[in-house]
Amino acid sequence: MNILIALLPAIGWGIQPLILKKIGGRPTNEILGTGIGTLIVGIIVYFFFSGQSVSFSTFMIALASGAFWVIGQTGQYTAFNLLGVSRTMPISTGIQLVGTSLIGVLAFGEWAGTTSKIIGFGSIVLLIIGAAMTAVTENADNKSGTTKGLIILATTSVGYWVYSALPKLVDAPGDAIFFPQMLGVFIAAMIYVVLKQPKAFASDKSWKASIVGIIFSISAFAYIFSAQRNGVATAYVITQLNVVIATLGGMFILNEKKTPKEFRFTLIGLALIVIGSVTTAFL
Repeated sequence: MNILIALLPAIGWGIQPLILKKIGGRPTNEILGTGIGTLIVGIIVYFFFSGQSVSFSTFMIALASGAFWVIGQTGQYTAFNLLGVSRTMPISTGIQLVGTSLIGVLAFGEWAGTTSKIIGFGSIVLLIIGAAMTAVTENADNKSGTTKGLIILATTSVGYWVYSALPKLVDAPGDAIFFPQMLGVFIAAMIYVVLKQPKAFASDKSWKASIVGIIFSISAFAYIFSAQRNGVATAYVITQLNVVIATLGGMFILNEKKTPKEFRFTLIGLALIVIGSVTTAFL
């Protein structure tokens, strides 16, 4: 049962982009639906699964954490249209892991000891190389889109970094701050859509995309339980299967075309990202 709980986030986060692209729509439709879905699950968790209250300051920090996640997610959704899921997911994952690892070391004193730092920074090198390999393209027409997509991911991934770092500032269990985080996602998504494309509220694709928000938030809540039962390191390592599922799904389910060389580079890069992320989890 514990392993099944640990697999839920990996599967959920892995199929999330595949379902999203099957639904279709613009990034505004996608982030609006995601925000609606996360709020639904957040409310259910608040009333039925979380019996703990938090202070106002903790609530606001968790709220801000969810809001920053939207910055990263809108960047990822935009990159899907430029790079495809099979290229976006490993690159995005690599950038996220590099940023969160460095923040953990510099701001929170993680990787204590020289050996841990050497192994950790070696893992970061693997992540960078792996992400770079998955970005390789032989199609000259795709290179401008690749450059734009990489810039978007590099700049918006700051949102993911802050989303991961802020909860470390509070002394509260994950289930207690889950609702304010999801509320933060919803509020930030609403603000983004109102400023960017208000007519997205009237699109059926926005409401269909709420299933993606439900999948994301259920997976995030399952990860909290997995970390409690399996340990943070084990739970985290298993979730990294999501990038494998999403990348292979992009190629074989969404039929994203790759040349033989691009395919080989993607598989090797994917392996390096998984190895690098698994290594950092045990430091």
